[in-house]
Amino acid sequence: MQILVTGGSGFIGSHLAEYFVNEGHDVVALDVLDPFYNLELKRQNRKVAERSAEQTNGSYTFIEGSVLDTDLVGKLVSDTDAIFHQAAQAGVRTSVRNPTKVHEINVTGTMNLLEAARDTELTRFVNASSSSVYGKPKALPYDEEHPTEPVSPYGASKLAAEHYTRVYHEVYGVPTVSLRYFTVYGPRMRPNMAFTNFVSRCIHGEPPIIFGDGSQTRDFTYVEDIVDANARLLELDNADGIVLNIGSGDRITINELAKFIRDEINPDIDIRYESSRDGDTRHTHADIRKANELLGYEPTVSIKEGARLFADWYRNNVDWYDALVRQS
Repeated sequence: MQILVTGGSGFIGSHLAEYFVNEGHDVVALDVLDPFYNLELKRQNRKVAERSAEQTNGSYTFIEGSVLDTDLVGKLVSDTDAIFHQAAQAGVRTSVRNPTKVHEINVTGTMNLLEAARDTELTRFVNASSSSVYGKPKALPYDEEHPTEPVSPYGASKLAAEHYTRVYHEVYGVPTVSLRYFTVYGPRMRPNMAFTNFVSRCIHGEPPIIFGDGSQTRDFTYVEDIVDANARLLELDNADGIVLNIGSGDRITINELAKFIRDEINPDIDIRYESSRDGDTRHTHADIRKANELLGYEPTVSIKEGARLFADWYRNNVDWYDALVRQS
C-alpha cells in the first residue's frame, strides 16, 4: 500500500513509518520540522525508517512540508491508500501560551487532509487524538462515552479535530477513525516528557523533578502498543467514524513512577517537587474494552516493564540521545 504518515519524523509518526516500511509498504512521511524540540532527534527518526527501507521491500520518502499547505496536501493525498495523521502542535503548556497556533495546526491542518480525502478512494484515515479531550474525570477509567470537557487549548483542539473527522465520515463517507492516545512513551520520545526528565536526571545523579505533589496519575502507553493499534486498523472494515481509547489499561502515580525509575538507576537520589503547571489533567486511565472488541487490541507492555525498557534504551543510546534531552 501507499501510506502517508503526517508528522512522520516525530516520535509516534516515525515508529509508524518504520513499522509500515518493514511490512513492505511504500511510506511517505510528511513533516514540517518545527523546532519544538531539537531537530536532530527528527533526523535520527528518519534514519531509522531509511535503514528499514534499505533492508526490506518497502520504501520510504521524506517530504518537508506542512499540513497547512493545501496544494501539497492535495497532491500527497491523491496518491495515497491510507493516511495516518500524527502531525500536531503538541504540548499542553505550549497550548496555554499560544492557543491560536495550536488551533491552526491541529484543527485546520486536520481539515485540510479531510478535504483532500473527500475526492479519493482511501482505505483508512486514522486521526491521532488524545486523552486530553476528557479533561476532569467524572469516573475512571474513561470510556469513550465519558463527557469531553478539555482543560487546555490542546485538548480542545484535539476534540474539534475528532468531531471534524467523524463528520467527514458521516457526510462525505471518508473512512475515518480517531484514536485517543494515553500518554505515549518509549524509544526516541520527545525530550521534554516525564520519562525523559526522570531517566536523564537520575543517570546524571540529579533529583527527578515532579510538578505538583506527585499524586496525579497517568495511563502511560508504550509506543509499540500504539503502533499495533494503528496497524490493526488497516485490516478493519466496519469501524468508520468511531473513536477508540488506546492506552495501557493501567495507571500509576507520578510519585510511584519517579521512585521506580530512581530506584532502577540510582536509589540514593532524592526527588524534587516544583509547582504544578497550568492545563495539566489530574488523572487519566483508559477503558480499552472497545478497542479490544473491535481490533483485538491488547497492550503487551506494562508501565513498569516499559519504564525498564525505556531506561535500558536510554543508556544504550546515551551517546546521542542524552545530549538532546539535556539541551531541551
